[in-house]
Amino acid sequence: MLLFCLEMDKKTEEFYIRLKEELSTTSVWPSEYLYKFIVPTSPKKIEEVENAFDNIGAVIQTKQSKNAKYTSVSINVMMESPEHVIEKYIEVSSIEGIISL
Repeated sequence: MLLFCLEMDKKTEEFYIRLKEELSTTSVWPSEYLYKFIVPTSPKKIEEVENAFDNIGAVIQTKQSKNAKYTSVSINVMMESPEHVIEKYIEVSSIEGIISL
């Protein structure tokens, strides 16, 4: 069962419920999962994203936008279940300015 933050709006909660259902039916778990985020280009913000995936065997790639205002962060990592995938999305959602793709 997913545990949602009390502050999560209904639309966000529904998104995570749909994502969990889709991940459950399209993959065999544990499975590799590719996260993609965009953050304002700031060493601190990039480090916050990277730290969320520290010590779990993640392969992390970053790439700055053409004008260097934003940085994309791609993270390929083995995850145990759809619930664990969603827990990471929720964990990084507190990083100011982050966009999950």
